[in-house]
Amino acid sequence: MQPADFSLLRWLGWRSRLLTLLALALALGSPGPMHAAGSGSGFRVTSPVLAEGGVFRLEQVYNGSGCHGKNASPELHWTTPSKAAQGFAVTMFDPDAGGGHGWWHWVIFNLPPQTRTLAAGAGTAGSRESSTPGIRQARNDFGDVGYSGPCPPQGDRAHRYVITVYALDVPALGNGQSTTPEAAAVAAQLERHALAKATLTAKFGR
Repeated sequence: MQPADFSLLRWLGWRSRLLTLLALALALGSPGPMHAAGSGSGFRVTSPVLAEGGVFRLEQVYNGSGCHGKNASPELHWTTPSKAAQGFAVTMFDPDAGGGHGWWHWVIFNLPPQTRTLAAGAGTAGSRESSTPGIRQARNDFGDVGYSGPCPPQGDRAHRYVITVYALDVPALGNGQSTTPEAAAVAAQLERHALAKATLTAKFGR
């Protein structure tokens, strides 16, 4: 073996050690992987009628504005968050509507801390949830109180509809408020009081 070969081996050895030390330093100094709200905490929302990335059924589609669905909010189930929640809320938002400004389809809030499910149609007037004292529903961007399902413009690409379950650090919002709040205003409060969030996104187009 020539002297040049020894020099090459020595350089490769130092290079390998340097890379190992750099990797160790990065591992020790890293704060760890970042998780989206709800992921990594065991907080999840599921539905027997909606799959993540799936498509809304006609049962959940709006009845109006050219759409002919049954306008029933989907059945939802969620797990217990890692932090003890004093209450829950559920929203549905279309980020693809309104020229990129989005569209609120549903906000139901002041759900008791033991709540882990919403039955199909919970967002409809006359449902058990809508008649339970304390539970409230906001006015959505259709101008309706409660749930209004997907109904994107005819010929538009399929829109995404994000259902979010909020675990909250307060038992109730808007106590004593006699008027029906707007969905966007309630959603802003939910963000401020969220301990954790779990989301389910499905699509619909026509």
